[in-house]
Amino acid sequence: MKTIPIAIVDDHTLMSKALENMIVENPQYRVIMNHQNGEDFIEALEKATELPAVVLMDINMPFKNGIETTEWLSEHHPDIKIIALTMEDDEKILIKMLKAGAKGYLLKDMQPSLLFQAIDTVFEKGSFYTDFVAQKLLKVKTEDIKTASLLSELKGREMDFIKWACSELTYKEIADKMFVSPKTVDGYRDSVFIKLDIKNRVGLVLFAMKHNLC
Repeated sequence: MKTIPIAIVDDHTLMSKALENMIVENPQYRVIMNHQNGEDFIEALEKATELPAVVLMDINMPFKNGIETTEWLSEHHPDIKIIALTMEDDEKILIKMLKAGAKGYLLKDMQPSLLFQAIDTVFEKGSFYTDFVAQKLLKVKTEDIKTASLLSELKGREMDFIKWACSELTYKEIADKMFVSPKTVDGYRDSVFIKLDIKNRVGLVLFAMKHNLC
């Protein structure tokens, strides 16, 4: 019977050891590597005679965290499948891990059966996403669509105004830079505030920074 070689990368010693003990009780899997951070894991991987098929990757680790390690693996060993194991339920962290190349994302309080299901699915099909992850991705996608819709309503000169609004210039100085009257800039400001449902310049700057508009 073919077994799946697994690596564990987690700086919580009790957690990583408990994972290893749980996994090795099942004859379908072998834990061939267990390291406390990405730096040690990569160093050991470059010397290894056998590579893992699946890596259970913690995110918050010293020296080289899970996102950085996943990016390195995606570049140098794209065939190795990575499952993020974490206490984080923040969609920003989720998206960063998935963009880095993770093929699954599990919270550490999951049931053991879910872990084995994820390993098998990632090994055989390439990816595994729980309902939790799907809901997070759907939320992010919905927000992206909403933002795209808002931005599509802005005219070219209004976009120019937003970029200038991110500076320390006064509205009168922005008018000079845009070669228009202060009254015209006031019109751009009022229109942008209405379209983006923003109340003041600080809110506009925060929106612009969040969506890389300035």
